[in-house]
Amino acid sequence: MEMPIFNEKVAQHLKTFARECINDPSLLHDPKLSFIKELIEHYGGKVPEAKTNDSSSAKTEFKSKPEEPEPESESESEESDLELDMTGVIEPDQDAPQKMGNLTLQPTEDEIAESQEKRSEAVSAFVEKDYEKAIQLYTEAIVLNPQAALLYAKRGQVFLLLNKPNACIRDCNRAIELNPDSAAAHKFRGRAYHLLGKFEEAVNDLRLACKLDFDEQADEWLRETTPNARKIEEHKRKKERKAQEKLERERQERLRKAREAAKAREENTRTSQTDAGSTPPGDFYQFLKDPDVLQAFEDPEVAEAFKDISTNPTNVLKYQNNPKIMALINKMASKFSGAGGMPGAAGMNFPGGMPGFPGAGAGHFNPPKSSPQDDVGLD
Repeated sequence: MEMPIFNEKVAQHLKTFARECINDPSLLHDPKLSFIKELIEHYGGKVPEAKTNDSSSAKTEFKSKPEEPEPESESESEESDLELDMTGVIEPDQDAPQKMGNLTLQPTEDEIAESQEKRSEAVSAFVEKDYEKAIQLYTEAIVLNPQAALLYAKRGQVFLLLNKPNACIRDCNRAIELNPDSAAAHKFRGRAYHLLGKFEEAVNDLRLACKLDFDEQADEWLRETTPNARKIEEHKRKKERKAQEKLERERQERLRKAREAAKAREENTRTSQTDAGSTPPGDFYQFLKDPDVLQAFEDPEVAEAFKDISTNPTNVLKYQNNPKIMALINKMASKFSGAGGMPGAAGMNFPGGMPGFPGAGAGHFNPPKSSPQDDVGLD
């Protein structure tokens, strides 16, 4: 006998579960499924013993889904499009910051003179390519005269030759702080930026250095750096353009949704208005369900009279002395007096186009007095 609870959907789930148990019998050892295990053993079946390693691996294999490769983000895709010439770029130096002079101290004449002597010795060591000694002598000169911007720029040059671009940048920053128009400081700092792969910063410094005091070496470094800098600038413009296009698409999408929502509201309003205009006046049709009214309209005389009145409301005067007709008219007047008179007076019409009657009020219909002209032709 087919059980009613086993509909097609349930049967499909049971088939799927049965296949899973065949592939992985360890599922039947789950305490939540003990009733199924008991059912199998009750009919003489045997559930295989659970194997910790095999079952866990099988279970994992059954439940796991193949990993889908993550979509490449737009930024990563854009970065991959940027190919730069990294020739000459080196790893940044991580040395502790070099000793700087105290800018609050004002050197004496003797200290300035001694500083110049140290500088001369540093230049000699630099010419002999004894760069470590040159750095030491420049440092002593800086301590004696910390206000001399050129001393920092020259020590930065030595750091540059030792492939210590960060140390060079620190010295050139101090030199530019003391003298913003130091061409040497901008020149060496620009080269240091290039060694670190900061091509935009390098181009800016080298251009300014050539502008302040043209130097062939600075110009050569500038031409070497410019191609990468232009690629980066173009890449940034492209990225900014895409961002603007994305914002414009989002704005257009919001406008489209707003227009659709406005159109939907307009259609709903139009439908509501149409439905409201086609709704029959409830009070009047409820009145027609009144048993007394239905019974009155079954009288051929009453029906004929109302048909006559529907063609011309003034014909009501013919029936002002007819108790049956006037009783029904007064009943209708009393029913609709709260709405400002008969249905026609309140903007409503009888079925078949019968108009309402004017002058109904206080629950009683008072026909207008007839004039001599109205009596003409009446019996």
